[in-house]
Amino acid sequence: MKYFLIAGEASGDLHASNLMSQIKNVDKNADFMFFGGDLMQAQGGKMLRHYREMAYMGVIEVLANIGKIKKNFEICHKNLLEYKPDAVILVDYPGFNLKVAKFAKEHGFKTFYYISPKIWAWKKKRAFTIKKYVDKMFAIFPFEVDFYKQFDYKVDYVGNPLVDAMRNREKDFVDENEFRKKYNLNDLPIIALVPGSRRSEIEKLLPEMIGILPHFRQYQFIITGAPGIEHDFYNKYTQNQNVTVIFDDTYNVIRNSVAAVVTSGTATLETAFLKTPQVVVYKMNYISYLAAKTFVKIKYFSLVNIILERLAVKELLQAHLTDDIVNELQKILLDQTYRQRMLKSYDEIQTILGNESASLRTAEVIYNDIKTI
Repeated sequence: MKYFLIAGEASGDLHASNLMSQIKNVDKNADFMFFGGDLMQAQGGKMLRHYREMAYMGVIEVLANIGKIKKNFEICHKNLLEYKPDAVILVDYPGFNLKVAKFAKEHGFKTFYYISPKIWAWKKKRAFTIKKYVDKMFAIFPFEVDFYKQFDYKVDYVGNPLVDAMRNREKDFVDENEFRKKYNLNDLPIIALVPGSRRSEIEKLLPEMIGILPHFRQYQFIITGAPGIEHDFYNKYTQNQNVTVIFDDTYNVIRNSVAAVVTSGTATLETAFLKTPQVVVYKMNYISYLAAKTFVKIKYFSLVNIILERLAVKELLQAHLTDDIVNELQKILLDQTYRQRMLKSYDEIQTILGNESASLRTAEVIYNDIKTI
């Protein structure tokens, strides 16, 4: 069978690659074409576009790159029609993927959506678009099942793919002594800085994170380098700073840190799985911030708090980030009761999300669905 996948960011690349691996287990003749990243490329097939050429966030950035976005659609449409896949699999990334879903459905392709867009946060009316153009939606949070019921649309809850990702990476985990030796680190406790996977996120958030360094001279800081971002991109932020950048080892950086400053997104949930206390941050350009303030209708913006439906980790948005990060980190590092309460909340998350293989369940459903056509 032929599978056409689209993932537009680093987390999508991770989860799509795991799904591709499981598809190959259930379909020995699987053939892939995709928009994605290095992890998907490692599974084989033809990559049409790397996600770093697609990851545009916010009104201004989208408008500034409208020509490139249009070109990506043209490449997608052309190859869909020529490749004639048995399944189109869209991974999150709604701004692009929902338009592709419409095109694919109108041209007779079977369309699947793995990892529901967070339309429960804003743009809830997109549920009608999904219902019209997506043959099967795979949800990764239990509450999404009830959300879609409001629109008379049945979705498949398959578990959370981060469980798969963590399980697959456990063999690469190292203890603190080995980690320090590997990267020639000193004995000071480590604070992880996780500024995101998109260039625009890093540009906005890393300077705020770097600003906290003078307040924690008894600690050492490690920045997790994003896949798909060139290494020297970080140099302008790290020059004359006592900070290390480590690539391709994010999980070990976080799990061997006493605390983490994490950009809102999948990384907040990964940090919870790795049992590291965190403060969650985000920053947008002013126009995007005003739009979000007007239209986003959820109480929290970090996945940890959304899943628990309460404030388990501190969320800092937009202004005065450096000062607020300092205050929250000091609380995490010095108040043991506060710290342990956060870690206990992490245990609740793992109980809620369970321990099933989302990738395998999704692969089986897709393959069984298309082989009967």
